[in-house]
Order: sequence, then structure tokens, then C-alpha cells
Amino acid sequence: MSSSRWSSPLLRFAFLGAAVLLAVGTASAQFASTPDSSHSAAAPATESSSNDFVVTDSGSGDGSEPSAPEPAGHAAGQYDNAAGGGSHGLRSRMAFETGGGFSGPTSDSSPYITWGGNLTVGAGLHFTKRITVLAEYQFIDDKLPGKIIAETGATGGNAHIWSLTLDPVIDLFPKSHNDVYVTGGGGFYRKVTNFTDPQPTLYCDYYYCGITYQNAVVGHFSSNQGGWNVGAGYAHRFGGMYGDSKMQVFAEARYLDVLTPEVNSSPNGLGTTFIGKDTKIVPVTFGVRF
Repeated sequence: MSSSRWSSPLLRFAFLGAAVLLAVGTASAQFASTPDSSHSAAAPATESSSNDFVVTDSGSGDGSEPSAPEPAGHAAGQYDNAAGGGSHGLRSRMAFETGGGFSGPTSDSSPYITWGGNLTVGAGLHFTKRITVLAEYQFIDDKLPGKIIAETGATGGNAHIWSLTLDPVIDLFPKSHNDVYVTGGGGFYRKVTNFTDPQPTLYCDYYYCGITYQNAVVGHFSSNQGGWNVGAGYAHRFGGMYGDSKMQVFAEARYLDVLTPEVNSSPNGLGTTFIGKDTKIVPVTFGVRF
């Protein structure tokens, strides 16, 4: 599949994910405690102009002392109740991220794959101010070297890698606006190697129909396997109105090793090509995290 055919849906998916995460982050930032004013609105009828309370008999006749008035701000304590969905509840611990960037191969894999782009989205939990665990989806689109393409007789090609992984993030300076963190994890990876050729297709506009050529996949092979990644990054945390914002922008680089098998194949009747085992690349990602 050529880049022109996946890029438009991929960009729409990235913009939609960013919009959803920004909306969730904005809503989460508005959990500020507001004192309940219902007690202050009902002032005692016997209150004097000097704001001193006058103790009066309730009329029961038993001589008991009247109870002290409840402080007006007492109701504000309900926002500390985790069971009621307060600031310490599950909702406030949720974490989200979205980002994108570029990726390149290490020297071991450069004969079999070249440069490209990546998209990453994730969700998880803040377990402490220092430790967050994210479930991440990543899509990587890289090109193929000319030598590999020429061996098959095709005119173009690409390698698509998508993954579902579990990745802890450990903040080294969790109380600072400028933070450094380490991350890593592993999970499931799928790699699809495509070879393309221009194919005739019918094109029509308002006044004319004719034949044009578009790249189409004429051969491919794929594999499913495990993989792992490790990396580090820099994050800038925004303070928020009350200094409690979780929103941060980040830039990170990871070392990624997809445990792909060795391939010596002629995909869909094309020429035979060889691709060595393991796909080792370095994705560099820029994004937003909450």
C-alpha cells in the first residue's frame, strides 16, 4: 500500500485522537473544590447586627444546650471522598497521550528497511506522581531500500509495523515543570512488507473520464511476533490555574527491536528477496500527555 493511500486516514485519525484527548484534559483540569454556600444562606433569625449568635431555648423544656452551628465550609470535604468520584478517584488518575514523529533503522537493519514516520496513541493510569503505566498503540510506516525492491522486480515498496504494548513511564523529576523520564515495555507486533507497481485505474472528474496510474500492492509477506522497546524523553509540564495540571508536551526517542523472522521469499510470484531477522529501528516521537 502506498503512502498516498494511508496518509489521509492516518492524519484524520491523529487529529481526532488529539481532539478527544484535549477535551478530556480540559474537563479533568476543572476539578477545583468549591465551598458549599448552602449553610451561609440560612442565617439564624436571632442573629444580631454584630454577627454574634444569640442562644435561645428550643422550647423543649428539658434544659438541654442547643447544638453548635455547623461550619459553613464543612460540605467542601465531600470533594476529598474518593468513592464519590473526587480528586483522588479513578478518573483523576487516568492518563492519555497522542503523538507522532519519524523513525529510522539501526545499522543492523538498514539493509532491509529505511526511514519513515510513526503515530502513537495510548491510555493508562497514574499510579503515583512518579510512575505511569500506558497501553500504547503505535503505527510505523517505513520505506524499503532500492536493492530489496529491485530484487523482486517491483518499482516501490514499504514496511508497515503496528503494535500493542504495555509501557511504564517513570518521571525522574515529577515536581518540576521540566521533567526527564525513562520508559520501555513490550508486547505484540505485526509487520507487513509490501511491494508496489503502478496500476491503471479509471479517473473521472466533472468533465472527463480517463485512465490514470496509481501504486498498488502486487506482492507482500507478513509476520506476527513479540518485541520490546526502551527509551527516554523530555517533558514540559504546564502549571494550570491552581498548579495542578497534568498536561505536558514531550519529545522522546526509543530503541525498538521487533523479533521478526528471517525471510527468503518470492512474494506473490515476484522475484526472490532476502530480509534478515529482527527489525531494529529508533522511533522519535513528539506529542501531548495528560
